Amino acid sequence: MLIERYLMLGLAVGRHIDGFVDAYYGPAALAAAAAEGPPLPPEHLVAEARSLLAAIDAGEPLGAVGADIGAPEETGSDAAARRRWLRGQVRGVHTTARRLAGEPIGYADEVESCYGVRPSRLPEERFVAARKELEAAVPGTGPIAERLIAWRERQAIPPHRLEAAIASLCEDLRARTAARFGLPEGESVEFSLVTNKPWSGFNHYLGDLASRVEINVDLPVLSVSIAHLVAHEAYPGHHTEHSRKEVGLVRSRQYLEESIFLVGTPQCLIAEGLADLGLEIVVGARPERVVAEHLRPLGIDYDPDTVAVVAQASEILGRVRANAAFRLHEDGADPDTVAAEVAELALLPEARAKKQVEFLMDPTWHSYISCYTEGLPLCRAFVGGDPARFSRLITEQLTPAELA
Repeated sequence: MLIERYLMLGLAVGRHIDGFVDAYYGPAALAAAAAEGPPLPPEHLVAEARSLLAAIDAGEPLGAVGADIGAPEETGSDAAARRRWLRGQVRGVHTTARRLAGEPIGYADEVESCYGVRPSRLPEERFVAARKELEAAVPGTGPIAERLIAWRERQAIPPHRLEAAIASLCEDLRARTAARFGLPEGESVEFSLVTNKPWSGFNHYLGDLASRVEINVDLPVLSVSIAHLVAHEAYPGHHTEHSRKEVGLVRSRQYLEESIFLVGTPQCLIAEGLADLGLEIVVGARPERVVAEHLRPLGIDYDPDTVAVVAQASEILGRVRANAAFRLHEDGADPDTVAAEVAELALLPEARAKKQVEFLMDPTWHSYISCYTEGLPLCRAFVGGDPARFSRLITEQLTPAELA
């Protein structure tokens, strides 16, 4: 059956790439079988992915893992949508397996095959326009880079206040998410602080409606980004999507393909896009004054008017990361050179610019940046400010092509 083959393929590729299987709470017997013996050769994985794509296109039964042989096959538009979703996933896994086997794949081609969108470089003129907005808004005198870096680093949350800030924001965002979209009974999120990671935050979905969210404190966590981080990883972002789909798709409809979450697939692009969109969906396009209500009682510096301008401009400057990926993976530029370019264009201190390049150079995450830079505008355009359409993102199996 196709679904069982897909799960086994994802688990098999995951034995080669640390972090490729972002989450798995499917049948334990499949995980045990995939872990037996030495890892399958990459060439075998390429052939199996290619065979699975052909089987999907030929209309072979999707099947349910462990279902009776005579169980009726789902038909109709839902089955067709499910098959389209699965094909996009397998295409992404196939691309990763090809890279494992040593096949050279251009960066833009890899992103398109993995995530279902073709990335593009943003003209540097857009960054110049964002800089002008910041020059007018950020207090102080002197070059805007120095002013912005100094202002941003003053927004560092004191370490002894960080957990309280996370808890306060999480409680509010959870209540807003539950009121607007509903949350499964028994869902839960646990936050922990970690170091030595290439990312700023990470949701580990554990299954059974539970998540462990790790916040990286290698660099100070800033008040200007903490609400977005909590919304992205928990409510109404990753945890909300995972838990709702576990109940609505895996448990209720036996869509066991949703019990595995694989890096390098369209599933990730939509997940990151909706998670980046989450704060404005449950709080509003300008959430800064609500955030201030949580941070000020804790003695955390937060100027909502300045933050609003910086946040809007920073979304554009965030695209510098996408251009940096092209510089690294298509132009072959030196990582230190690219880090210096990121610092200059995105108005970042050297340490934060190097952290961004570290993420782009990570073997697991090197092309993942497109999930953010391409995923957010795609999801925002699809939702169009309508919470009902956001609800579809955290409930249904959708592909980037369907969003577009």
